[in-house]
Amino acid sequence: MFAKLLVANRGEIAIRVMRACRDLGISPVAIYSDLDADALHVRVADEAYNVGPGPASESYLNIANIVAAARRCGAEAVHPGYGFLAENARFAQAVMDAGLAWVGPAPGVIDRMGDKVAARRTAEEAGVPTVPGTPGAVSGADEVEAFARQHGFPVALKASAGGGGKGFRVVQDVAEIEAALSGAAREAEAYFGDPAVYVEKYLHRPKHIEIQVLGLPDGSVIAFPERDCSLQRRHQKLVEESPCAVLAPEVRSAIMGAAARLADHVDYRNAGTCEFLLDADRRSFYFLEMNTRLQVEHPVTELVTGIDLVVAQIQIAAGQDVGFSQDDIGLHGHAIECRINAENPARNFVPSPGRIGDYREPAGPGVRVDSGVEPHAEIPQVYDPLVSKLITYGSDREQARRRMLRALAEYRVEGIKTSIPFHALMLADDSFIDGEYHTGTVENELDLDPLKKDDVPPVHAHAPQVFLRRFSVEVDGKHIGVVVREPVDGAQLPRKPRPPERLLETAGGAGGSLVAPMQGTIVKVNVKPGDEVAAGDEIVVLEAMKMENSIKAHSAGIVEEVRVEAGQSVDTGATLAVIR
Repeated sequence: MFAKLLVANRGEIAIRVMRACRDLGISPVAIYSDLDADALHVRVADEAYNVGPGPASESYLNIANIVAAARRCGAEAVHPGYGFLAENARFAQAVMDAGLAWVGPAPGVIDRMGDKVAARRTAEEAGVPTVPGTPGAVSGADEVEAFARQHGFPVALKASAGGGGKGFRVVQDVAEIEAALSGAAREAEAYFGDPAVYVEKYLHRPKHIEIQVLGLPDGSVIAFPERDCSLQRRHQKLVEESPCAVLAPEVRSAIMGAAARLADHVDYRNAGTCEFLLDADRRSFYFLEMNTRLQVEHPVTELVTGIDLVVAQIQIAAGQDVGFSQDDIGLHGHAIECRINAENPARNFVPSPGRIGDYREPAGPGVRVDSGVEPHAEIPQVYDPLVSKLITYGSDREQARRRMLRALAEYRVEGIKTSIPFHALMLADDSFIDGEYHTGTVENELDLDPLKKDDVPPVHAHAPQVFLRRFSVEVDGKHIGVVVREPVDGAQLPRKPRPPERLLETAGGAGGSLVAPMQGTIVKVNVKPGDEVAAGDEIVVLEAMKMENSIKAHSAGIVEEVRVEAGQSVDTGATLAVIR
């Protein structure tokens, strides 16, 4: 087994991997950007190394700096977590070329299965059904229109090089093709460095079902029971559970068999996930994509099977026996995961970066929290909005659901808006209780109006006996943390951050000024001075926390002034345009 392992990620997943390392007797090493110098994952690690400035492109995506840090600290292996470079074949190869073990599949498999078009072809070769789609990336709107006329609307545009809802658009008619195609390509290039987009038939009311696989050193493949990941907004998951409440045992076996067959076909090693769409008949299923990494929602599988997937990943990378086989995999009880994001669900899930005030996690029977934050932690605008993952386990689905409602009620996060109120609403909704929700439930069917009337309740926390002042000292690129403990009496405690002004949580403003509801970068401006606009017309597109947000006119009128341009960074409350 390795003596030292570098975790090439940040936040909750970095801490999750570090905990697995400690369970195996491995010394974990962190990396961090300038923005994360005092982040929790840095202090959980045995060592930490600075890999660059705040923007991910200069730090967490900087292959040369990360590999240099791994070699410098004497690590024997690198775990990429998920996101950032986790599905980057060039990074995997660079790690291996440096003489280190890569905790993941081979670079060639990442390339083959990471490209959605190539993955579809591979699935067809393995005899796994796929959704009708173009054989490759489309070159223009004409190809999209031709596909739609053959298969019917709606159709889905998808980034060839990645997933997670990035570079994804649904097109309802011909008039939407141009804008959707340019938006999907722009987002795909910004996030994956590749603007290629392909087209698929968009299914009506499907479920999003995925199967965890593990490719073992001996060449065998283990498939795990399904996760239902259908509750999504902007094609990003919000709630996951295992098992699916409405999946028949024979369909489960068929999907698990298809995933294992595909993984075996490409000689897959380590952890991966095959994603499928389950049609409205709840029997027909189609391969969607393969994620060649650990998934955010892996804890629900761990709880219902009793298998530590991260430990298994590291054992496989070390060439060791994981200690179980396919015959040992069964379903025991039920697990539900809620992604606690720094977002305001009452305002269409607008990102809510900022500094956390008081923070208290839930606990008790059947409750697990995978978190990367603590009181007074900063949620940077430039990274993913995930604060933590709240997971509950029960002997059956109803017990897991009630425990989740209890845990959500106990969870306190002050200073920023979070998705907690949405989760409490969702888990009490009939569509969740009966299990018949689908990928369009949140955006098309769920009534979110109650969220607009109900703010997160205040935290009633006891004052600490000691105030901790933390300082980060960096010596030759290596992080050293210094903590100064001061009595509360006579010390000036940090002021609790004010929640964002309600005015700035919407794409509105005072008088004729349209203001930015969040920090971000302008990627597109759709108007010019003199244009006439109606209330609700898209004025600009603003990228924040890895998602594009449509900023719409708060009132009808004439555009008097446009104060931003593409590529410009703006702060919360900045005037984007003046409409009279």
